[in-house]
Parts: sequence; structure tokens; C-alpha cells
Amino acid sequence: MRVAIVTDAWAPQVNGVVRTLDAVTQELRAMGHDVGVIAPDAFRSLPCPTYPEIRLALAGTRAVGGRIAEFGAEAVHIATEGPLGVAARRWCVARGRPFTTAYHTQFPDYVAARTGANPEWVWRYIRWFHSPAQSILASTATIEATLAAHGLTQARRWGRGVSAEFRAHGRLDAALAALPRPIMLYVGRVAVEKNVAAFLAADHPGSKVVVGDGPARAALEARFPRAHFLGSRFGEELAAAYRTADVLVFPSRTDTFGLVMIEALACGTPVAAYPVTGPVDVLTAESGVMHHDLAAAIAGALALDPRRCAELGAKFTWRASAEQFLAALAPVPAALAA
Repeated sequence: MRVAIVTDAWAPQVNGVVRTLDAVTQELRAMGHDVGVIAPDAFRSLPCPTYPEIRLALAGTRAVGGRIAEFGAEAVHIATEGPLGVAARRWCVARGRPFTTAYHTQFPDYVAARTGANPEWVWRYIRWFHSPAQSILASTATIEATLAAHGLTQARRWGRGVSAEFRAHGRLDAALAALPRPIMLYVGRVAVEKNVAAFLAADHPGSKVVVGDGPARAALEARFPRAHFLGSRFGEELAAAYRTADVLVFPSRTDTFGLVMIEALACGTPVAAYPVTGPVDVLTAESGVMHHDLAAAIAGALALDPRRCAELGAKFTWRASAEQFLAALAPVPAALAA
């Protein structure tokens, strides 16, 4: 199948959306499908206000639709609710072409965290954007229920996977291993909506390590000088950090899934988190501890069996994720494709 994926999130951005789309695209191509990614790098773009790492494409409906048509897409998936996503949505709706969307981010909560806006205002936009989709791909049962509660009942499950380098057996990070134990690790964007400050303020002895970058990093480094900020890491370097840590702390309250949690588990590292969307769907009593007191969650997670964590983490595969993605697609009828 020729599948067009339209996304406002793409390299060089580093986040769960980009990593998911990249991994699934690779799997689809390995399965013999032809995937065309329409992303901001194909158009002129501007930095997003307050978040310059994110580029907002300057592309209208005709430009985006022209690329979909030129590619000869047999199915269209609109991954994000940004400018490219809106342009692709309008083009498909105007021509009666079916398409799917995905709800990757708790966008209403994300906007509220960054601006203080009422989340219900944002939900009006979310309902408008996703209502015409044949299916809305959602990562967990909780997200499906959230969408249904806001009138979007066509959700289909789309899980996540773990790449081959994330496994319990492999090299450790010597510099991290030299830090006082326990080593508490955060991995992800360093931004206000990720609630990293709650992790750094948690009252638990040991070493706190932050892997990732983002607009809140400088302020947090100044506020928490005893924490170790390592910047972004990828592949085997990131896997080594997971393996060396004693616990992954996932403080976000706005994620839909939390890809870093299953990566950590596959490396044999238990997870401490709040009992919110994402962790409640991903973690079990054997793989993580959820508590409204993050320090208590950390203490509990440190007592879990790393071997069992690795077994549970290894069950998440990108091939299974790609198969779910394919099953949810809405191919274009032959008459429209012509």
C-alpha cells in the first residue's frame, strides 16, 4: 500500500511522536509498503513561539494536497493537529477522501500547562479536527475513553514498541555508574508540561539525572544545581543510561503513553510515576509503582525485580505497532483514487 503520513512533528525534533512515526515507518517499509512522509522540512517554516525547536510549516491546503496526490497515496494518515495536519484534513474533507488521525498528545492539558488557558477551549478544536476521521489512533484504553467522553467515539488502539538496542544485557554508562546510588533517571523533553521540576524536587536520597533538552533546561539547572543534566542521548548511549539507572522517574501528567517507560523496562529498569494517563495503562505491579507522592513511588519502584521488568518491556514491539497502524487505515476507494 502507498501510505501518506502528514505530520508537523519530524526530525530534527526529538520527542515521542517523531520516534513513533520513524519506527513505524521503518517497519512498514520493511513489510513492503511505500510510505511518504509529508513534514515541515518540505516547506518554508517558522519557529513556534515559546518553543523554537518546533517548526511551523508555511504550507496551504493546495501545497499539501498536491504532495498527497503526487505521491499517489492509497491511504492518508494525519498524525498531528498543526498547520500541515489542518491543510491535509481540509484537502481530504473537500474531496470526500477518507483519512485517519492520531491523538498523540494531551493537547488541551499541554496548552493549559504552558499558557493557563481553559482546556475545554482546546477540546473544541480537537473535536473539530478529529471528527471527520475514519479512525483516531489512540495509544491506550484511557485515551480511548477520554476521546469518547468528548464525543470522539471512533478510536482504534495503536500501541508502541521498543527498538532492538533497548535490552537488559549490554554496556553500562561508566560515568553514571560512579554516581551515588540510587541513580534516578528522567528521559524526555525538558519542558514545563513534562513536570520535570517535580522529579528534581522529590525528597529521596541518591543522584538525579536528566537526559534530554528543552526550553526549561537552563532554569532547572539553576534551580537544582545538584542534579546532573546530560543533554540528549540516542540509541545505545541512551540504552546504557537506562541500564545503569536504578529507576526511571516519569513525572509527566499530560502524556498519552510515555515511550520512555517501556524502553526503560526493556533495559531492566523499573518506573516510578504518578497514577495518571500513560502510567496507569503501561505499568503493572511488577514493572512500576504509581503514587501521588513521587518520592514514595521512587522508593517502591527501587524494590522491584529488574529481570521481571525486562521481560515485560520486551513484549512491546514495533512490528505489532505497525500492524495495528495498518489495520486502522482507511484506504481510498478506487473511484476517488482515480
